[in-house]
Amino acid sequence: MRWVFLLELRRLRSLMKPEIVIGSRGSKLALWQANWVKSALTKNFPGLSAEIVIIKTKGDKILDVPLAKVGGKGLFVKEIEEALIDKRIDIAVHSMKDMPADLPERENPGDVLISKNNMLLSQLPGKARIGTSSLRRLAQIRHIRPDIDILPLRGNLDTRIRKLDSDELDAIILAAAGVKRLGLANIITEYLSEDIMLPAVGQGALCVEIRKDDYNIVKFTDSLDHSITRSVVTGERAFLKKLEGGCQIPIAGHGKAEKNTFTISGLVADLEGKIIIKEKLSGPLGSSESIGTALAEKLLLRGAKQLLENLTAV
Repeated sequence: MRWVFLLELRRLRSLMKPEIVIGSRGSKLALWQANWVKSALTKNFPGLSAEIVIIKTKGDKILDVPLAKVGGKGLFVKEIEEALIDKRIDIAVHSMKDMPADLPERENPGDVLISKNNMLLSQLPGKARIGTSSLRRLAQIRHIRPDIDILPLRGNLDTRIRKLDSDELDAIILAAAGVKRLGLANIITEYLSEDIMLPAVGQGALCVEIRKDDYNIVKFTDSLDHSITRSVVTGERAFLKKLEGGCQIPIAGHGKAEKNTFTISGLVADLEGKIIIKEKLSGPLGSSESIGTALAEKLLLRGAKQLLENLTAV
């Protein structure tokens, strides 16, 4: 299942634009997402022409340094947003988790383990080598399996999968959404439960970004929006914003909508996974933003503030 989250929604105030230029990164996953948006738009508006332009970001160029040490999530967004501002593109397509602080719902937001010999996380031997690009995953795995060695893993999704063999790893952890979107669900060893691995804010979501005042484009992007998913991700991002977190800090947050109720789980951890501060909060779906903020405040009062200050001081 797929979904798109739209940052800006406005009423239609102009006539149809005959061609839309979509900006995207050049990885297989990014192009899958951009092509999905292109197909959805041309299906909803017969006769509309759409073109995809590949934009290389700083994050695509720096592959030999852990993401947390080179600037975090904005590395995969800045150049695409600059092209949007400069009107070289009309729409930017991102993975929602990369954004700084049929469409029924978002793709699976969780994480998966891909291992050699099809071994589950609990079955991996001591000193097994697991590759991951995320401090969030690192901290949670160390909490569950402190006997496992965690190694940095960078590159596009298909590159990281190849490194399972080339880097002599025993397993890797990736976002379920990306693996499934590339048609590689068959290589998944284990879907990690939220008790083991709470997802990243916005994981599994697509973000379609437009210029705030571009009324020529809004009619098209309006057709992609899913209001329930937007409310859920709004709550997750409010949680992250209050904590002032990014890729440099192990923070996780995942919201769910059931009927008119929004429930969000969130955690903050230290890099060794020895300290995990985790809470859950529920309330009306229409108040998801304030609930996400309230959950963050709850964690801060429980000790997350000191934990975050210690992490940012390192």
